[in-house]
Amino acid sequence: MKKNFLILFTAIGLLNTSCSKPSQKDYKDASLSIDERVDALLPLLSIEEKVAQMRIFHALIGVESDEEGNLKLSDKVAEKLKLGIAGIKNPGEHLSPLAAAKLNNELQKYIIEHNRWGIPALFVTESYNGVDAEGSTIFGRPITSAASFNPSLVNRVWDVIGREARLRGMHMCHSPEADLVRDPRFGRMSEAFGEDTYLTTQMVTNAIKGVQGNYEGLGKGTHIGAVAKHFAGYGQVLGGTNFAAIEISEHTLIDEIYPPFEAAVKDARSLGIMASHGDLNGIASHGNPELLNGVLRDQWGFEGYIVSDANDIGRLFYFMKVAESPEAAALMGLTAGVDIDLYAEDAYSYLPEMVKKNPEIEKLIDKAARRVLRTKFILGLFDNPYIDLKTVEKEVRKESSLALAKESDLESIILLKNENQLLPLSKATHKKIALLGPLVKDNTKEAFEAIDGNTNTFVAEKGFKLTDENTSIPKLLPYDGAALEKLLTIAKASDMVVLFLGGDEFTAKEAFFSGALGDRATIDPVGMQDELIQKVKALGKPTIVVLKHRRTLSINTISEKADAILDGWDLSEFGDNSMAKIIFGDVSPSGKSPVTVPRSIGQLPFHYSMKEINNKKGYLFMGNGPLYPFGFGLSYASFKYSNLKISNAEITPNTEITVSIDVTNTGSMKAKEVVQMYLKDEIGSVTRPDKELKGFDKIELNPGETKTVTFKIIPKMLEFTGLKMQKILEAGNYTVMIGTSSQEGISGKFRLNK
Repeated sequence: MKKNFLILFTAIGLLNTSCSKPSQKDYKDASLSIDERVDALLPLLSIEEKVAQMRIFHALIGVESDEEGNLKLSDKVAEKLKLGIAGIKNPGEHLSPLAAAKLNNELQKYIIEHNRWGIPALFVTESYNGVDAEGSTIFGRPITSAASFNPSLVNRVWDVIGREARLRGMHMCHSPEADLVRDPRFGRMSEAFGEDTYLTTQMVTNAIKGVQGNYEGLGKGTHIGAVAKHFAGYGQVLGGTNFAAIEISEHTLIDEIYPPFEAAVKDARSLGIMASHGDLNGIASHGNPELLNGVLRDQWGFEGYIVSDANDIGRLFYFMKVAESPEAAALMGLTAGVDIDLYAEDAYSYLPEMVKKNPEIEKLIDKAARRVLRTKFILGLFDNPYIDLKTVEKEVRKESSLALAKESDLESIILLKNENQLLPLSKATHKKIALLGPLVKDNTKEAFEAIDGNTNTFVAEKGFKLTDENTSIPKLLPYDGAALEKLLTIAKASDMVVLFLGGDEFTAKEAFFSGALGDRATIDPVGMQDELIQKVKALGKPTIVVLKHRRTLSINTISEKADAILDGWDLSEFGDNSMAKIIFGDVSPSGKSPVTVPRSIGQLPFHYSMKEINNKKGYLFMGNGPLYPFGFGLSYASFKYSNLKISNAEITPNTEITVSIDVTNTGSMKAKEVVQMYLKDEIGSVTRPDKELKGFDKIELNPGETKTVTFKIIPKMLEFTGLKMQKILEAGNYTVMIGTSSQEGISGKFRLNK
């Protein structure tokens, strides 16, 4: 019986082998081009083996190490690996870098030796605070780094991420996010780079170039491939709730949502793209050939692979209900252009049987498997699949990497308020300073003492938590008057209070498909935070607020009561150390807000570049405009903008103009300033944004120093989608504004003539 089964299995394998003629070339020959090697390998694979190259599973189903640190696989995983696999998500994520590298070397060796053609696997990670794995350098989150308005700094950070990930044995990263985030109800807000198209484009392209080592690091084995996500419009889910529908006008989609992704493909050469969980104007992203094949591949020339978000191929049937059956869902995803099915045990697993009924499907399978194999050749995995363990401990968490995390913090912290120039504090005042509030950490006091030099006296007390810190569905805690009184007692006995307020990883997080919540219906600070600052301020104590958060908060009470506010979003592992440096004036803050800060959730949607007509009316019983505008951030210095010059009053489709401005540090401290350029189309054939960021430059000035900052305006900056849904240049008048935020600057005029 066993012999008959073997014969039958072999026959099926031969029948399912691609009918294309095998190449005379050897795919193991490193002297061949990548395409030649793929051409030589692909025809050798059976249908089952090709489909295996289109699936990724999570290491949690049975990839681990035993007590001696040796590879241990579940029966389920061992069975999967007989045919090979596209990749495995997060193997060794809870191990040290060295232990992870050892495990992944053993895992890769097992995979290569247990599939017929020795095809290696892609090991995949993510990056929100650096590599999402134990023992890696912990950087600030993407939206934090966006506040630096320093793309080259972001490039350097992601270069470290790429190197540290590769040293663990990883090859791909389901990051960075090219989404725009404009709804702070959305729990995943901090994973992206903010609300603005231009800022996000600069940041995401530099992140991809950094993590991929300018593409050259891929084949050299020093960096990993990026998977830009979530294509397209994921940050715009209705109601701010994960998995909800996405409705975006075609004009907004083309002019604002697409550009960061287009740049990720054309400029940064991202190896992969992940499709969005949601639909897009009624069409499921994973079943949208016009989006994935049409826009990504045909219009932009994307040659990498498209991966599903978790389980989303199958969800075309059982969740989104746009497919009649699981098999129909698999065909829909495949036809739409999704090359890899992430996690699912259904979906693409049906493809081998489906080919028997419809052989034409094999052509689509070949295309998908080809893209995955091509990626593995680009990464050099067929020739150099293993990590040199001797280099791991020397290169992960190097001093230069830790210093970079601190540097990024210092450029990302935003000074929102500084009443009567309370900041910076003196290190020689001999004051008692209370560090209080729910975002105080175990090492906050130690961090402040280290920076202060033990001149002032510090006392630290958390007082209360914001939630019960349940990782699935956190709950708010009951009112704790005793905790509040304890904090107030400490505040009374102190000369000055620093309140650590905002939110944490439990008040803004991903709402997974089942059994987890992370989005919010309000954006007010949770718990007793507003009451705490009101009562502390009533004591007459100078009050500084350090904001930590992962979503924009409507901080009305904090904004009104605090004497000074420093906004750090979610900083690196050295965050409190960096905050102390800013508070004591080691460095002047230079961060700028990557989002508009609303007064109320009722103002949503609310971003600076909305159409001018949206600003006609405000709301009853509330002040107009935002609490803090996009691009806003104060400094310990002061800057004077003067002498705006426009090289020509006219631009044509074939010319360009330059705009310059003088910026002078009129303060007494060396400081950095982000000089921002906005353009406004005065009259358009379709309603146009109020203004759009089209350039920025972060400069450093000594006291009394003046620098001339110059921007180039090219015709492409003036393009928009017209009435016929095509990109056009339209003759008319434009305003250029250069200044310190989206609301403050010096303006001039020019005209586009055709």
